[in-house]
Amino acid sequence: MKQRTKPRMLRLYLLVSSLGLLGVAVGLALYASQSRIVYFFSPTDIAADPPETGRVVRLGGLVEAGSVQRSGDGATISFNVTDLKNTISVIYRGVLPDLFREGQGVVVQGSAGSDEIFTASEVLAKHDETYMPPEVAKALKESGRWQEGQNGQSDNGQPAEGEQTGGTTPAARSTAEITTESSP
Repeated sequence: MKQRTKPRMLRLYLLVSSLGLLGVAVGLALYASQSRIVYFFSPTDIAADPPETGRVVRLGGLVEAGSVQRSGDGATISFNVTDLKNTISVIYRGVLPDLFREGQGVVVQGSAGSDEIFTASEVLAKHDETYMPPEVAKALKESGRWQEGQNGQSDNGQPAEGEQTGGTTPAARSTAEITTESSP
């Protein structure tokens, strides 16, 4: 005579197999996305523990004053990214964002070579004169080089008290006033 599986045991088998399938699905999803994850590093992080050669990462800090140099072809730019504790040399071939300049926050995406030069495939600049990427601000705070109100931000990354948060900038306002005054 054949024994039937009790409903209680059947539910237990179903639950265990469902959890097993869910675990396998999550594991496969994490494994597949692992190659697309791009980690953020500060110059101090890279100096302490460099990523493996060729791994795509993001490097953030300030563009060191006096370090921007253009090559003869005009398309290759080299500059240094610093967190005021360590400095990494960066080479980028392409058009820089309009807001890119020395002394400002920048995040570059690319890979570090064996020659300790970071080859950037993308340069991300800040979007206005008081903004600094949160990762860069955090790296500067950790290095002990961040000061309250630096670049118009408080410790929480928000504009400092009394700073403009939007609307018309003083330069744009004076342009608007001039245009209004000269209109008939």
